[in-house]
Amino acid sequence: MLDAAFVLIASFALLLVLGIPIGICIAVSSVITIALVLPLDIALFTTAQKIFSSLDSFSLLAVPFFILSGVMMNSGGIAIRLVNFAKLFSGQIPGSLSHTNIAGNMMFGAISGSAIAASTSIGGVMVPMSKKEGYKNSFAAAVNIASAPTGMLIPPTTAFILYALASGGTSIAALFAGGLIAGVLWGGGCMLVTYFIARRRGYRSERLVEKGTALRVTLEALPSLLLIIVVVVGIIAGVFTAIEASAVAVVYTAFLTMVVYRSVSMAGLRDVLAQTLVMSGIIMFLLGTSSVMSFAMAITGLPDLISGMILGLSDNPVIVLLVITLFLLLIGTFMDIGPAILIFTPILLPIALKIGVDPVHFGILMVYNLCIGTITPPVGSGLYVGASVANEKVEKILPSLMPFYGVIILVLLLIALVPEVTLFLPRMLEL
Repeated sequence: MLDAAFVLIASFALLLVLGIPIGICIAVSSVITIALVLPLDIALFTTAQKIFSSLDSFSLLAVPFFILSGVMMNSGGIAIRLVNFAKLFSGQIPGSLSHTNIAGNMMFGAISGSAIAASTSIGGVMVPMSKKEGYKNSFAAAVNIASAPTGMLIPPTTAFILYALASGGTSIAALFAGGLIAGVLWGGGCMLVTYFIARRRGYRSERLVEKGTALRVTLEALPSLLLIIVVVVGIIAGVFTAIEASAVAVVYTAFLTMVVYRSVSMAGLRDVLAQTLVMSGIIMFLLGTSSVMSFAMAITGLPDLISGMILGLSDNPVIVLLVITLFLLLIGTFMDIGPAILIFTPILLPIALKIGVDPVHFGILMVYNLCIGTITPPVGSGLYVGASVANEKVEKILPSLMPFYGVIILVLLLIALVPEVTLFLPRMLEL
């Protein structure tokens, strides 16, 4: 069993280093490991059975629907309307353009469900504008990169849906409510850092929106913002389930982009559906292969080994939780958020439950940890996309990112050590 566990870890790491797509890495290393414990024909049969059974879940319908809604929003010219709306609140603050970037990423990221979409759509507008107004390009890029993952915490987001599935049925409504607090704290921390840096460097305050246009700008952005309100409030209030909410989001987004804004045509809809098909297929493949890896880990006893190692470090729940947090931070630096949630939730959640951690709190903590990995080397896709948007080298952006990393980690520690920070809203709403 221990030999098989070693083969699982070593083969997976080797395939990752060779640049093989992560879904293939998971599948190949898992099949090799299972074949060491079971006969080859049974191993292959079990692999196929695990893949299909993991996808036989009604709750998974929410994933492609939310993806379709996000892709349609991303293709619908929503970004500039949200940027103009964000300008209303940041026009007189030092570093106003950077604050607009952060607020825009929080809103657009929540609507699209993608940090990369927010970074490219909002950052593509704000970073060149900031550079033109005298902001240091590396700083403008750092602001955009640091704030992009907030949309993966602010609902609706598929990360919490995946965690709910992997954890065996944690309330999606409670995760959404707690994730909203975590996302706002992340964005607020970035704004705080931006304020002090902008004030020190003399990035001037300015009125970004012309007088008399506030009402028009608000009305233009309001239909897009209503998507967040309708979906989140609908789920939390019990009007509809997360699956029904995802369908509502698609209908609302289609009406908004095709009828109200007229930014997506019937020909464009075909491209939107094609993108959705590809993205959904990738997530479903990862979900299936991750279930195979979970089975491979189970038959090798790896979860018990990891659990014993972590719990053996200390009998202090705080120390154990901090060790888990550090472990997730390391995992996030080289693994995408989806497969990381699917693989490590069954391993780490039982440990968290043993030390008295609420499953909702742990889910928020886990997603927050893994979101940090999207903007850190060596694999962080958000970091490299943000650098590309700014047309700047990563090594020049990293020094400007350090203060943002600092405040993001401080918020992480606050969430980890003070559960009520993220649990008070779910409990207040009786979720």
